[in-house]
Amino acid sequence: MFEFPELYFPLGEWINIVVDWLTVNLAPFFDFITVVIRWPLVEIERLLWWLPWWVVIIIIVGVAWWFAGRWVALFSLIGMLFIGAVGIWDETMTTLAIIITSVAISVLVGIPLGVLMAKSDRVEAMMRPFLDGMQTMPSFVYLIPAVFFFGLGKVPAVVATFIYAVPPCIRLTNLGIRQVAAEVIEAGKAFGSNQWQLLFKIQLPLARPSIMAGVNQTIMMALAMVVIASMIGAAGLGLEVLRGIQRLDVGRGFIAGLAIVIVAIIIDRVSQSLGKMHTTSRHQSK
Repeated sequence: MFEFPELYFPLGEWINIVVDWLTVNLAPFFDFITVVIRWPLVEIERLLWWLPWWVVIIIIVGVAWWFAGRWVALFSLIGMLFIGAVGIWDETMTTLAIIITSVAISVLVGIPLGVLMAKSDRVEAMMRPFLDGMQTMPSFVYLIPAVFFFGLGKVPAVVATFIYAVPPCIRLTNLGIRQVAAEVIEAGKAFGSNQWQLLFKIQLPLARPSIMAGVNQTIMMALAMVVIASMIGAAGLGLEVLRGIQRLDVGRGFIAGLAIVIVAIIIDRVSQSLGKMHTTSRHQSK
């Protein structure tokens, strides 16, 4: 009376059947995606490894100074020197390659989908449940399809990171475009602008702060997923954290975690400044 009745509902078996079918019949498609992801990932990682450490630091500090100011640049200099001094420079470059690839794919997919949602209420209603599910699903769950369809290594790590990190980019692009004042759009139409001109010359520029906030959140979620993706063979700082846990080496895990925090702060401050620059320039022009 107090126990729930046993019902046979083989949902797990049905999911396994679908996954097996997809693995067998769509193998060429997954191989194509693997090649498309692996090429830029390998090239970015090779470039970061090929550049001398001081060149990488100069580039990072210069970008931080240009977009975020001297204090962020100073923090970037101290942080990157610390990463090199503790001996995890190569792991940091691998992590950066994974993050750059994942975020680039998320932006290339997320912004067009956000624009599509902003242009159509029906598309927004269809996509909203999927985005809700993607943002509430435990991050470990994304490792399962990534491993089944793409195996182990950096490519499934990029795929899992993309799925986990892309929803904020889609949502905030949609929100930013929808918040553009109707009077501005009407003024653009009155001057003879077509739909593409309205999008690229009015809506996207005015929605830039919201879009950059979405990119910023995507970057932060990608950094969080990098540690979890180490469980499926992704190298980098996440693997160092995992090894520290497995070997009960607190120092090793803490140093790798601190490096992730340093990279996260640098990227966060720079990406936030990119969004604020447009707002500041608009106020100055007024």
